[in-house]
Amino acid sequence: MSSEPVAIEVHALRKRYEIYAAPRDRLRQLVVPRAYRLAHRAGSVLGLGARFATAPRYYREFWALNGVSFQVRRGETMGVIGRNGSGKSTLLQILAGTLAPTDGTRRVNGRIAALLELGSGFNPEFSGRDNVYLNGRILGLSQREIAQRYDQIVAFADIGDFIERPVKTYSTGMFVRLAFAVQAHIDAAIVIVDEALAVGDVFFRQKCYARLEQLRNSGAAVLLVSHSMPEIEQYCERALLLDRGVPRFLGPAAEATKHYYLLDQGGRASLPGYERMAETLPGAPAPRAPAVRPPPQAFLDLARTAPVSNGQARCTGVALCNDQGQACRVFRQGDRAHFHVEYELAAYIGVPVCGIVISNERGVIVHGKNSWQYDTEVPASLGPGSKVICRQEIRLDLGPGEYLFEVGLASVSPQVWRDRALASNEAMIAATVRICHIANVASFSVGLALRNGVAVLTHHGLADLPGRISIDTLSP
Repeated sequence: MSSEPVAIEVHALRKRYEIYAAPRDRLRQLVVPRAYRLAHRAGSVLGLGARFATAPRYYREFWALNGVSFQVRRGETMGVIGRNGSGKSTLLQILAGTLAPTDGTRRVNGRIAALLELGSGFNPEFSGRDNVYLNGRILGLSQREIAQRYDQIVAFADIGDFIERPVKTYSTGMFVRLAFAVQAHIDAAIVIVDEALAVGDVFFRQKCYARLEQLRNSGAAVLLVSHSMPEIEQYCERALLLDRGVPRFLGPAAEATKHYYLLDQGGRASLPGYERMAETLPGAPAPRAPAVRPPPQAFLDLARTAPVSNGQARCTGVALCNDQGQACRVFRQGDRAHFHVEYELAAYIGVPVCGIVISNERGVIVHGKNSWQYDTEVPASLGPGSKVICRQEIRLDLGPGEYLFEVGLASVSPQVWRDRALASNEAMIAATVRICHIANVASFSVGLALRNGVAVLTHHGLADLPGRISIDTLSP
C-alpha cells in the first residue's frame, strides 16, 4: 500500500447520460449534428454560417452525478447513502474504473477491491479452485501471490468440498462467499462495497464486516454503500448523502442518516390542515409545564451540536440528571438516568412523538424508545411558539462503558395516533414526519454496580435482559 494519506480524491465529478425517446433518435443524433457542422463550415465561406450554428438535439440529458467532491483517507470508512436512483452505484463504478465521468476528476491511490457485482469474473464451468486463480489474476495478483493466499481464501469462504466442484453447482450463498473471499484477500488499499453483503446470512455478514475492519485497521480505505442506516452509523465515521446525483450532505455518519430520513419522508413534512384541528385529542391531557425543571447546570451545551430539522421546530435545551434531579454524566449499572428535552415549534404539527436513542462507542444502538412505543397520551396539534417538553426516564441496565445519546422530535396525524393500536411498524414509519434530531448530543458513562459497598458486574454484554434462571440437580 502507498504511504500517501489520501486514498480517494474526487473533485467536481459529473456523469451525464443521453436519453432517447426512440432508437431512430439516436441515429439522427449521430448524423444531423455532423451535417450541421459541415454546413456551418461551408456557410461561413458564403456568409451563411449563422443559419447552421446550432444543431437540433434529439435526446434529453440525465445527470446521474452533478458536482460530487470528497476525499477518503487511508484507515477511514466512509458511507455513501441515498434513495434508489441517487447516483450511488454510478459513483462507485467511476471510482472502480469501469465507467468514465463526463466532467471532473477522480484519483485513487492503490489497488482497488470493488465488491460491486461479486463473482462477475467467474467462469461457471470452472471449479471454485480454478476461479480463485482466474479471478485473482483479473484483480492483479500474480500466480505466486494467489498461491500464497489460497488457503486463507478457502478457509474464509468455508464451502467445504465444493471448492473442487463447478461454480454452476453453487448456491447463491456459496457463490457470494467465494467471491467475497477472493476480493477480501488481495491486500487492496481501497475497498468498495455496494450492498454486496446483503445476500449473505448473519454469520457470513459478521465475518465480512470483521474482515473489513481488519483491512481498515491495516490502512485500507473503505467505501460502503448501504440502505441500512444502522450499518452506516455503526461502521462509518463519515457519510455522503446523494439526492438525484447532487451531494446534499457530507459529514458525520450519524448526522448524514438523519438528513437521509428527512429526504425519505418526502411530502409528509408539509401535511396541511393541522392549524384547523382541535388543540387536544379526546382524553389527552392539555398542554402543561413540567412539575420540576432541571437546574441550569444540568442543561448541556448545544453550541457544538448539529441539529437536523425540517424547519418546523428547534431544540432549545437538553438536560441529563440522576434520581435526585442533579446534573449527572457518570452512572452505575442499574441507575436511572433522567433526560429532559425541550423543543420550540415554528409551525403547526400533528401529535408530537419524542424519544431517546443510546449507542455505544462503536455506534451500535443499545436502546431506543419513543412516546409511541410507551403509548403515552400527549397533546395534539400545537402551533407556532408552543413548546414540547419531553421527560424520559431510562434504567441503565447496560454493560460498563461510554455511551452517546441522541434526541428527536417527530409527529403523526391525530388520526394515525388514534388508530395506533392497529398500526404496524411499517405503517407507523410511513406516517411519521421527522421534525428535529440531534445526533451525539453528549456522552455519559456507566460503571460497575455497587452492592454493600462492593463494585460488582451485574451481567455480561451490552444489555441486561429480563429473565429467569433455575438449576436442578439429580442425585445418583
